[in-house]
Amino acid sequence: MKKLLAPFVCIAAILALGACAPAPPPANTVATNANANANANAANANAGSTMTTASKKAPTDLEQLAGRLVTQSAGIKEGEVVLVSGGPQDMELLEDIVVQVRKAGAFPLLSVDTDRMNKRLFTDVPEKYDTQTNTLGLKLAEIANAQINVESGMTEGLFADADPKRVEARGKAGEPVVEAFRKHNVRSVDVGNGLYPTDWLARRYGMSADELAQTFWGGVNVDYTDLQTRGEQVKAALASGNEIHITDSNGTDLKVRVQGRPYGVSDGIISAEDAKTPVGQTVFLPAGEVYVTPVAGTAEGKVVRAKDYFEGKEIDNLTLTFAAGKLTGITGSGPGFDLMKARYDAAGEGKDLFAVVDFGINPNIKLPASSAIATWVPAGTVTIGVGNNTWAGGDNKTPYGYFVSLPGTTVTLDGKSVVEAGQLKL
Repeated sequence: MKKLLAPFVCIAAILALGACAPAPPPANTVATNANANANANAANANAGSTMTTASKKAPTDLEQLAGRLVTQSAGIKEGEVVLVSGGPQDMELLEDIVVQVRKAGAFPLLSVDTDRMNKRLFTDVPEKYDTQTNTLGLKLAEIANAQINVESGMTEGLFADADPKRVEARGKAGEPVVEAFRKHNVRSVDVGNGLYPTDWLARRYGMSADELAQTFWGGVNVDYTDLQTRGEQVKAALASGNEIHITDSNGTDLKVRVQGRPYGVSDGIISAEDAKTPVGQTVFLPAGEVYVTPVAGTAEGKVVRAKDYFEGKEIDNLTLTFAAGKLTGITGSGPGFDLMKARYDAAGEGKDLFAVVDFGINPNIKLPASSAIATWVPAGTVTIGVGNNTWAGGDNKTPYGYFVSLPGTTVTLDGKSVVEAGQLKL
């Protein structure tokens, strides 16, 4: 998937552990025959915290949400094969999705994973298997028509101690699976997008857990028809431009040319037209982004973030410097910076190429001005990054990606104001 699932987002590293957009089923897939209620019930009973979670009041109408994910976002049709995945804390929603898939006459396959299992699959599995390509994933790409994933990571910095070289090896091994899913036009709906409500993320945003949950579900439940219209308006306003200029009083000053490059829109719905193109086959919820990949070799300048985080660890005074479309300098401090730099250094060819400019357009997502971090979708937020940009219509297939969301910036397109101090003006 585009943004790192879990640690993924924002800042994220695409394929940090081998997943990307469209995200292939992880090597640790625990598949159950979703036609058999007994299997789903067994997963629920064995899930530790699942029963506690299930006893809480649902944050939104889960049955209605499941129906929208299946019929509206993913556009599931009779006879299709649908992969459904998530964590035990969302078992009720996963069950509802499975039922809605079957009610549409399609065939669901449910996989459930946990932080404990994912961590053990990294630490306990011998390093010699890091380069294995997931043959199950390759087979599933041949038979699946769509996948719906609910972000499952609950532990902050779960892979902070992962060997960067092993992370890169697993990412490279996952490339053929990612390409297989793309080749077979597997549609993908990913629910999370850097806002999946956890206690630690709420603290990071300067919100209570309930406030973050309300923000997240409010963003997921936005009127997608209106968002489609808004996305097309913003896309049309940007499409004829040549040079994007991003500035901020903190020292950010970056220029990149985009003339002739196609814009994509993440509006929460995979339409029949979207499904015909690789970039249109994936949506990220909460939705609300318009994005463009650069004219190669044109990014010049620098991006500055006073504070950010990587794998749960703090980064101070992060500065990314670009010249001729490449990342030529990375400076910063703090334990998060050291970890991020080590991941970057271990990555392979293509890691340094400027990837994308992404504009958030979702009016339902509002974060406190005091938030220590930002994310992709709030209207007026701009995100840039390096590395993999196939999710945005680019051709850089490296299994590495790193993205920085920049709230409060000012953006001009050929000198015309697009964003002023974090406020979208289109």
